[in-house]
Amino acid sequence: MTHDEIRAIVTVCLLAAYTDGDKHDREREQIRQVAEGLAQDQQINLPGLYQDVLMRRVKLDDVLPRLASPEARQLAYEMAVCVCDADGQTSPAEQTFLQTLRQSLEQSLGQSSGSATPAASDFAAQAEAIADAPLDADVTPIIAEPAPAPLAGQPAPHPGAVDALPTDAMRRPSKLTTAEMDRKILNASIMNGAIELLPENLSTLAIIPLQMRLVYQIGQNYGYDLDRGHIKDLLAALGVGLTSQYLEQAGRKLLGSLLGKAGKGMLGGLGKQAVSSGMSFASTYALGHVANQYYAGGRTLSMQMLRDAYEHVMRDGKQMQTRYLPQMEETARGLNTARILEMVRGQ
Repeated sequence: MTHDEIRAIVTVCLLAAYTDGDKHDREREQIRQVAEGLAQDQQINLPGLYQDVLMRRVKLDDVLPRLASPEARQLAYEMAVCVCDADGQTSPAEQTFLQTLRQSLEQSLGQSSGSATPAASDFAAQAEAIADAPLDADVTPIIAEPAPAPLAGQPAPHPGAVDALPTDAMRRPSKLTTAEMDRKILNASIMNGAIELLPENLSTLAIIPLQMRLVYQIGQNYGYDLDRGHIKDLLAALGVGLTSQYLEQAGRKLLGSLLGKAGKGMLGGLGKQAVSSGMSFASTYALGHVANQYYAGGRTLSMQMLRDAYEHVMRDGKQMQTRYLPQMEETARGLNTARILEMVRGQ
């Protein structure tokens, strides 16, 4: 794809991200940081694109003519669907945006705009199934070496700390030992790192519900029956935005193609470029360990303590991801979109 097509695809994604107008200031700031962090090619100028979208200086009709190839149009639609589904729900405004986008792209292909193409309908249905994946399903674990406890030196919970989330659930004794919990978190981190190596958009979208499932299972281990609202509150307290996380993961893959790293196989340059950031491995690793400390300590850590701990363990995770890259690559060889859909659905 050309620079102009990739610029147009990223613009469509940013338009999708702000369609419902219901983004929290924290999420807006994270999307801005993603745009700045991915600005590795000056011809794309992601910070400028972000400002154009935020200030409503660009519209969908301005962007679509730049999508010259069928591949670019298909990718733009798929990424827009994933952006809208990243937070687990599609608002009426987002549904209207996606319908308008799909119809416009179909018209450009000379197809009827009255109904979605089978490929578009199938993709949207699969994305929705991933976004709505049950929290209480389980995944067959990867055999991996347990990592050392990462929070040494972090402040211990204390009675005076402000509770960051509701505490209305009953407690039960812990079921997993420390070593077993470390292994569980590491396995989940390797799995999500492996998924990041895959090129498909649906694979990238699956990382978020798998992270939420990990938090759910950690909460259950300490006697908390969590719902999506509680888990999203925890992620927000840690500074993890669902939409911005998808944009960053998918953006790294997309912009990696500009560096001549596309088309080298699933585990070629593009996959390694994506995982080199350590994002999916490190973010899952940090989320798991901080959630474990939070629920093991009776949810008494303040929001600032949670953020500090998350940033600390993220640094550890980014350093560790090179060590576990061979296991991520081996795991990725056994994955495809169908397998990931089964895994996310708990089948």
